[in-house]
Amino acid sequence: MTAPGCVSTLPPMTGRDALLAAFDRLFDAATGKLNLTCTPEERQDAKEQFARRFESALELAGNVTTGPLPSATLDQMVAAIEGLSAADLAGAIASVPLAQQTQEMLKTIAFREAEKRLLEHLASQADTRYGGN
Repeated sequence: MTAPGCVSTLPPMTGRDALLAAFDRLFDAATGKLNLTCTPEERQDAKEQFARRFESALELAGNVTTGPLPSATLDQMVAAIEGLSAADLAGAIASVPLAQQTQEMLKTIAFREAEKRLLEHLASQADTRYGGN
């Protein structure tokens, strides 16, 4: 957002577009760090996986008009990628399937807890006038 009277030189875009554009730069930094070469199809697949993984956040960001992420912010993110050690990378890769499994477990726990509370609520509403509990 620019101050009144100022003209922005940044192209208007949705927050979703800004995040997807940032993904491109960070993907380049990550492939450089890992000394990987990806085909355009592999790169597009990675971007689509990112979009699916963060679908809810990207949907919300799509409702906001903004410009690209600031260069200084992207530079800091790239520097963070470049500063990762081999152990950091292995830990991040190992955590992905665990995070996905943990998310599924938490969904199941939340569903069971909601189901339990609903049953307790319904039981507390039971009519006890004719000898019920």
